[in-house]
Amino acid sequence: MTKPETTLVTGASAGIGRAIAEMLLAQGRSVLNLDYKLPDWSHAKLVSLQADLTSERDTRERCQQVAREFNVTALVNNAGATRPGTIDTATVADLDHVVALHFRAVMLLTQAVLPTLRASGHGRIVNIASRAALGKTERIVYSATKAGLVGMTRTLAMELGGDGITVNAVAPGPIATELFRSSNPEGAPRTQRILDSIVVKRIGTPEDVARAALFFLSPDNGFVTGQVLYVCGGTTLGVAPV
Repeated sequence: MTKPETTLVTGASAGIGRAIAEMLLAQGRSVLNLDYKLPDWSHAKLVSLQADLTSERDTRERCQQVAREFNVTALVNNAGATRPGTIDTATVADLDHVVALHFRAVMLLTQAVLPTLRASGHGRIVNIASRAALGKTERIVYSATKAGLVGMTRTLAMELGGDGITVNAVAPGPIATELFRSSNPEGAPRTQRILDSIVVKRIGTPEDVARAALFFLSPDNGFVTGQVLYVCGGTTLGVAPV
């Protein structure tokens, strides 16, 4: 029996990943979620596997399972961690943690699903970057790795375009997730400055980001690759290159 086409979304138990997964499921697509915690929600076409993507051993084991059991034709590398800190306070442990999640896991998962992405003829990869890649105080390791993820996106697009695989990035700005709230407490002066910087005068939602991701994930959008779409409410205006 042919395995159904599946979209792999990391970190889909909550936040932006959950919003992406739910929109894919609403379209009738099958979704595989890899997350360090299992979700408190379910769907007939959702499979969730627990995975610590900061662990090389755990990630490699899950990669082998995914390659063996699933026909992944689209990959969303969404799982992330901020580890706030300046150059004075950041630690090597902080750096190792975000590099493992934003780089190593992305590379290993991409390698694992390349055969099925290529075989489909319409493989899709979407990496969730960040507006912080353009620079953000107190996010030294986070902004650096998200900028690196943009570079990885562009290189992958060049390498895989001939196989019919598109690779793009979505770079969210301020989005109302647990991760954002934990780093930007309500009422804090820094949080208010962020809110004041949003041109459209509201904070973003996970669904705002998910709609952008679904554009790139569509099998019909095969002529857009190597791009970064900022979903930021206009906070990159005057900052991001045209």
